[in-house]
Amino acid sequence: MTAQPMHPHEPERVPRNAEGIAAALSGERRMEFYRELLAAAPEQAEGVLRRWWCEAMLDTAPDGDRLTAAALDGTLPTVALADLVARRQEAGLPVE
Repeated sequence: MTAQPMHPHEPERVPRNAEGIAAALSGERRMEFYRELLAAAPEQAEGVLRRWWCEAMLDTAPDGDRLTAAALDGTLPTVALADLVARRQEAGLPVE
């Protein structure tokens, strides 16, 4: 399932492809991404790209450090899954 970004940005900071993701990651994380992508079965590759795209977006977010700290501290605002699904359905967005 996907959600709309809190602060949309055009164009996206990180292109949604392996090259864009790798460019946004630093040395060791970039190698970890490539290792995981190359080891993935074809049906798993999309999931690897999605996960690492999120990591790259967080790494390049201006407030990424604050978001990471809040998530680790348990103070990051959350939304119930049922509320998110209802919002997406009301907006006519796909729910998988």
